[in-house]
Amino acid sequence: MGAGVVIVGGGQAGLQLATSLRQGGYGEAIRIIGAEPYSPYQRPPLSKAVLSGEAGVDTVPLRAPAFFADNRLDLVTGRRVEAIDPGAKTVTAGPDTIPYDHLIIATGADVRKLPVPGAELEGVLYLRGLDDALKLKEALARPRQVVVIGGGFIGLEVAASATKLGSKAVVVEALPRVLARSTAPVMASAIVRRHGEKGVEIRTGAGVSRIEGEGAVSAVVLSDGTKLPADLVVVGIGVVPAAGIAQAAGIATDNGIVVDELLRTSAPDVFAIGDVARFPTRFAPKPVLVESVQNAIDQGKAVAATILGKPKPYDAVPWFWSDQFDMKLQTTGLAFDVEEAVVRGDPDSLAFSVFLLRGGRVIAVDTLNKPADHMIGRRLVTAGTRLSAAEIADPSFDLKQAAADPARG
Repeated sequence: MGAGVVIVGGGQAGLQLATSLRQGGYGEAIRIIGAEPYSPYQRPPLSKAVLSGEAGVDTVPLRAPAFFADNRLDLVTGRRVEAIDPGAKTVTAGPDTIPYDHLIIATGADVRKLPVPGAELEGVLYLRGLDDALKLKEALARPRQVVVIGGGFIGLEVAASATKLGSKAVVVEALPRVLARSTAPVMASAIVRRHGEKGVEIRTGAGVSRIEGEGAVSAVVLSDGTKLPADLVVVGIGVVPAAGIAQAAGIATDNGIVVDELLRTSAPDVFAIGDVARFPTRFAPKPVLVESVQNAIDQGKAVAATILGKPKPYDAVPWFWSDQFDMKLQTTGLAFDVEEAVVRGDPDSLAFSVFLLRGGRVIAVDTLNKPADHMIGRRLVTAGTRLSAAEIADPSFDLKQAAADPARG
C-alpha cells in the first residue's frame, strides 16, 4: 500500500476530489485535513438560509457522517496543516508528519480585511465560514442599523437577508457601481433598483475612511465625510487566496497557487484546486482565479481523473449564481475585453438577460430570473457561438437552435 492522497482543506473542492477518486476505483488511503471544526459544508447558504435560520450546523454539511466511513475517507477536522515538504513528500499537521503520493491543496481563500481605523471594534463582522455566519445570525436576531461595506455578491446577499430580518441596511461600494467585476452595468442597475424598492440604500463611489465607536461600532465615516449610523458593520470586500503554505514550501504562487492545464503546481505530484488555484483557461486571456461552487466541483473531478490515469485539460466554462430577495442572478463565462452588451427581454420586468460579445462571439451571459437563458448561455459560451445583436435581441429567435448549430462555432 502506498501513502495515498492527502487533501489540505476541508471544503467542497477537496470532498469532490475524494468522492470522485473512490467512484473511479481508487483503492489507496485518502485523508482530508480541514482547519475548521466541521465536516465539509455548503457555503452558499451562509449569507442567506443560515442567517434566516432556515439552515444551520445540522443541515449545511455536504455529506452525512456515515459517508466518510463507508467510503474509507479519513476526515480530520479542526487541524491546520502548517508545512509542506515537496522533497520528502510529507505534510506537517500538529505533531504529525504525514506522507503522501499525491497532495492536493484546496485551502480556499481568506477574507480581505478592511484597513481603516476602527475596523477592530466590536460589531464589525466578516462572512467567510460557518462560524462567521452563526455569529452574524445572532447579531441580526434583533433589528439593526447595518452598514455593509462592499457591493459584490456577498455584500448584496447580506443586505437582502438583513432587510428581510427587519434591519435597515446601507451598502457602501467604493467603485462607481455594484457588481463591477461580476455583471454588466444594465444588470447591476436592475439589481440596485430592486434593492431600493425593498428598502436597501446603496451608495457607490464611496470609500470608507474610518469606523467610530467606544468599544463597539456606532458609525461608519465615508471618505467624503458622511457619517452613517451603524450598530453592525459587515465587511465584504473580497478574498485573498490562502496560498501561504504553498509559498512557504517553494511552490510557485502569483496571487494564488499557479497551476497548469491539469491543475498541477510547480512541485511534483502536488495539485491545487478551488478558490486558491490560478489556472489557464481558453475563456480568459490570462490565468484566473474563479471563486465558485461549480469551479470547486469541476476541478475536484478533473484532478481525480488525472490521478486515476485519465488526464484531461481542465476546460469547464465558469458559472455562478446569487439569490437576493426575489431575484436569481446567474452568470456564465468570463467578461474580458467585452465589445458589445446586448439585452434580451425587458430590464424593468426583473426577468431578462444580457449577452456579452467579443468578435461577434458570445463570451459571457448574465441572466436575472431566466434560468433557461442561463442554461443555453452556458452552451453558447462553451462553443464560442457567433450571434448578431439583432438575433439576440429578437425574442422570437431560437437560441437553443443556434447553440446546437456547429456552423456558428
